[in-house]
Amino acid sequence: MTDTAPLLDVDGLRIEFPTRTGLVRAVRGVSFRVGREKVGIVGESGSGKSQTGRAILRLTPPPGIVTAKKLAFEGIDLMTASERQMYDIRGKRIAMVLQDPKFSLNPVMTVGKQIAEAYRAHGTLGRAAARQRALEMLAAVKMRDPRRVYDSYPHELSGGMGQRAMIAMMLGTDPDLLIADEPTSALDVTVQMQVLAILDDLVTQRGMGLIFISHDLNLVASFCDRVLVMYAGRIVEQLRANELANAKHPYTKGLLAALPRIDQPAAELAVLRRDPAWIDGPVA
Repeated sequence: MTDTAPLLDVDGLRIEFPTRTGLVRAVRGVSFRVGREKVGIVGESGSGKSQTGRAILRLTPPPGIVTAKKLAFEGIDLMTASERQMYDIRGKRIAMVLQDPKFSLNPVMTVGKQIAEAYRAHGTLGRAAARQRALEMLAAVKMRDPRRVYDSYPHELSGGMGQRAMIAMMLGTDPDLLIADEPTSALDVTVQMQVLAILDDLVTQRGMGLIFISHDLNLVASFCDRVLVMYAGRIVEQLRANELANAKHPYTKGLLAALPRIDQPAAELAVLRRDPAWIDGPVA
């Protein structure tokens, strides 16, 4: 981490869902810290990545049960914070870009009104100032015609434009921490690179912290500072992104071996063989 005092301190986070067939332990004792840096969380679908991000903002859907030894943001205990405190934190100090963010937009409101509404809810801006701020942020995320996008409905935007509109909404309140859950998974490579460049520039310029949730190891390795590898609700390995090729845990090694490489073509890609011992085994 770049700062000695972390923005976010997570210790022993557990998320459980009671079901008819028993208790599902989605996240099991996850611990990590995030400073003013880019931290990637990777793993297969169902490993607990998204649930971890939602729990930070107390957005775990019922009947989910969240417990933690510590879940603190800049000294604020997020486990015991009042709803009023969480209202001030969500969107303003910690922002989250959800998976498929375009579909998080209200289909019967114009994009610009929704962005401006978020700014007004978390600040002291009037209607005209919020509109101007929204136009500025749409320009900041490389929208070619911010005024047209402002007056458009969500269904009139492409996938990449919808992603960037949501990023504009989240970053316009100048948050200290941004949680991005698969923000580029549905985008083509060109638009993906544009969105990543926008995030990188804004995080660097604003000195924010970023939690980047993804299943794409290559993307995280090239974009983030540190990587947390999750398997079956646990973090099995933590390492610097530029040291990912030297991973020690067999799960991380298996994920890397399953990736195709242009410089080292293989007749067959390796198939990840999961070991039951990984579920509760030692962390690398």
